[in-house]
Amino acid sequence: MNAFRGSGLLRNRDFSLLLSSQLISTIGDQAQFMALPLVVLALTGSATQAGFVLGLGTVSFLAFGLVAGALADRWDRKTTMIWCELGRTVLTSGVVVVAAWLDRLTMPQLYATAVLAGILGTLFQVASTAALPNVVDAQQLPTALGYQQAAGSAVNIVGAPLAGALYAIGRFVPFAVNAVSFAISAGSLRLMRARFQVERPEVRTRARLTSEIGEGAGWLWREPVVRFLTLVTAADKVRYGAGYLLIITLAQQLDASPLWIGVIFSGAAVGAMAGALVSDRATSRFPLGRIAVVMLWLEAVMFPLYALAPNPLLLAAVAAGESLVAPVYAVAMTTHQLSITPDELRGRVTSAVSALTTGALSIGTLAGGALIGALGAKPLVWLCGAWLFALALLTTANRGVRQAPRAGTISQTESAIKAQKADLAS
Repeated sequence: MNAFRGSGLLRNRDFSLLLSSQLISTIGDQAQFMALPLVVLALTGSATQAGFVLGLGTVSFLAFGLVAGALADRWDRKTTMIWCELGRTVLTSGVVVVAAWLDRLTMPQLYATAVLAGILGTLFQVASTAALPNVVDAQQLPTALGYQQAAGSAVNIVGAPLAGALYAIGRFVPFAVNAVSFAISAGSLRLMRARFQVERPEVRTRARLTSEIGEGAGWLWREPVVRFLTLVTAADKVRYGAGYLLIITLAQQLDASPLWIGVIFSGAAVGAMAGALVSDRATSRFPLGRIAVVMLWLEAVMFPLYALAPNPLLLAAVAAGESLVAPVYAVAMTTHQLSITPDELRGRVTSAVSALTTGALSIGTLAGGALIGALGAKPLVWLCGAWLFALALLTTANRGVRQAPRAGTISQTESAIKAQKADLAS
């Protein structure tokens, strides 16, 4: 039964515990993410230092993501996730909150906390994604992913006001709340009964970590549809990374207040949440290829409207419309990837996909400011629109993508047979 039209999936005790733990943890993360630059500014008065601390989380992922995928396949995923949450509890409460209470908080402590928390968060997220197909039934996977997307969008809507309210109570209250959220998440995971991976024979001698990482990357390369769509998604993330600062710049040119800028991004979160709520229905009804093509063409048509919007309200409307289809594609693509990936490779394949897309997002974020300075905001909007138009054309022209079936309808066995045929053909 479709969980968005009923409660079937939420009667799955293990999934309910997993979803609630992730939601609570994400709320705490959002509060801390908003408070961290404010704390750095209060300590140093330097916006550069604040940006550097925030960037350390992304750097940690890029440096450790592929290793995290191999470890998530090698270690027990449930135990790994619990220890990650406990580790983040200690880091956040023991280092930041206690040091601040003793008036001994320093920038090196914040640097170390950001790096270590980034590493633990990366390992947690990879293990969680790889474990999900073992927590829910195969036919429930799109619905489960849709719930997770919707929960994340809801946090984005309420996260900023909540973070501001917590910070107003006390500078380090958001960090204390985050520490508690990690502890609750660990407790919820401990209560789950499901196995987070398929039981495999004990391996006495393991391959080198680099070889295991290579196995995951090799599997991804031999899957033409997943490979192509991953590369297209990474190319789209370059535009997305530049888009954040670009939209802020456009809003400022329209004399938008900070409140209106918040409304614009809330509009994007509302659109994403609406898309997430219908993602399972769309994924079960339409082929993956059609969803990918429609998303890219809609983005190519919608994005140039940012340059034409005459006021902040219409900027918010464009942001909501442009964000509507992306969650549907994300659920369809992730469902397809997880469904055809062997369980013993899921962590490595997930981390390889995430490394490409996150790296592209970072490139876009770094390049965005320089491109706005060199070209101007509105010309960059048209350049990004042309970029999306090219991606839509390439995807539409790809026969394999056009013929891709509904997500979740290809089994791991069928995928392995197709991969072997591709290897023989090459």
